[in-house]
Amino acid sequence: MGNRLSKIYTRTGDRGETGLADGRRVPKDHPRVEAIGELDSLNSQLGLLLAELAEARERWPSLQELFEALSPCQHRLFDLGGELAMPDYHALATEEVERLERLIDKWNAELGPLKDFILPGGSRLIAQAHLCRSLARTAERRCQSLNALEPLRPVGLAYINRLSDLLFVTARLIARRQGLPEVLWQAASKPHA
Repeated sequence: MGNRLSKIYTRTGDRGETGLADGRRVPKDHPRVEAIGELDSLNSQLGLLLAELAEARERWPSLQELFEALSPCQHRLFDLGGELAMPDYHALATEEVERLERLIDKWNAELGPLKDFILPGGSRLIAQAHLCRSLARTAERRCQSLNALEPLRPVGLAYINRLSDLLFVTARLIARRQGLPEVLWQAASKPHA
């Protein structure tokens, strides 16, 4: 990747188009740009989660493991965005998907089975992990929409799917390691007829 930003604004997007790395110009609401944008949103929120984990690990040292496991995900999300911006560029490997699967299995074993639906909350960290999870699902939907028009590499689609699963398990594990109960969903009372 030889292109570096030397100028932040170019004025080339003022008419609602943007350039892809392969030279194509597409509308800013093109499914490819939408997918890239959702990956960027997720990456930004993941950065916030990592910053908050870094601060919290002083009080809860067991959160260090989560910080170390999630840190590479920011780089892989950027790789996936690069693949979307440059269709001939391949950065993600199946080993990355397998790494996430191993983490999910390991952390899920620590948590035990889920008996109820849980809601985002309990602490700022837990809620932030759930926010990242929901953004990962949005990014996944955008990638699938693009895939229906222009087929994507299966490894990227698998990665974003596993990442959302990992973030769900992360939220649960943060609660456990902070010693907080998960916020369980309480169904509404049945309306009286």
